[in-house]
Amino acid sequence: MSTATAPYELTKQASAARWGLLPPRMRVLYVSTFHRTGSWLAEALATDSASDMILEEATGVTAGMARLRDDQFDAVLVSHDPPELDALEFVQALRGGGSDEPILVLGVAPQQELDASAFEVGADAYLCVNTTTTRGLLWTAARAIQRHQMVRENRRLIQAERQRLQHEHQEADRVLGEQRALIADLESLALGKAGGTIPQEGETVSSSPALPENLVTHYADLLRTYVIMGSGNLSVEMQSLADLLATAGVTPQQTMFLHLRVLEELIHGLGSRSARHVMTRADLLVLEVMVHLAEGYRQRYLERNDPPQQLALPGFE
Repeated sequence: MSTATAPYELTKQASAARWGLLPPRMRVLYVSTFHRTGSWLAEALATDSASDMILEEATGVTAGMARLRDDQFDAVLVSHDPPELDALEFVQALRGGGSDEPILVLGVAPQQELDASAFEVGADAYLCVNTTTTRGLLWTAARAIQRHQMVRENRRLIQAERQRLQHEHQEADRVLGEQRALIADLESLALGKAGGTIPQEGETVSSSPALPENLVTHYADLLRTYVIMGSGNLSVEMQSLADLLATAGVTPQQTMFLHLRVLEELIHGLGSRSARHVMTRADLLVLEVMVHLAEGYRQRYLERNDPPQQLALPGFE
């Protein structure tokens, strides 16, 4: 019997089975016993040409384990013939060792007696050889192959999604670190212009300035709302916040410290959820707050240099 086949064409097989067509080829290992070899199964498969099931045989548990360790198959058929070969124990051992091949158990006992036990040890199906047709065997194997292919693909997608989220959080931490470094540089320049001591290389400027906790809480609520709703309905709140900051004399550096403190807490609270949307909305929020804050300070500067004057009433010039 020829064994030269294309290795593991699971995607094509699963796609074909999904639309009501059997896969054109399946490479299957049949684990048999010395008293019940696979000749009867090969003859049965030869009578149905709907799919080319290439059957390879391993006699006994040890031989079956060795073949599965050294080679790959689209599916595994195991003869349940205790005490010589207990297929349930064999399947349980395979699953315990990490094997994820589709496994079908073949036996002479009625299906209702062993199908639940077969599922419990990790088999994909139990088929009674006295009542199962060759076409039924082919379809059961095809569906098992399809299901395992989908499980593998789902596992791969979950792993890729986990890595993507981890990368997003690492990128968010990197951006936050760069923003903190930028604020520290600006503070160093401000200290130099004011005649203070500029931190030397390796030293850091003061940590986040103390701000009222009610202001921190208010900004955190604003940021969460902004992440969900965007800026469309928050223009009044942002203008009020900028007026409050300008009136209290909060500097742009302090505002950025406030923003980063709240943003870091929000990012760390996301857990395994995506951080990209939060970072994007947070950047827009702080940009808008800074624009309002700059405009507030500009208006106050103009009012100080050109304060409003009381005009004389008519007749009192």
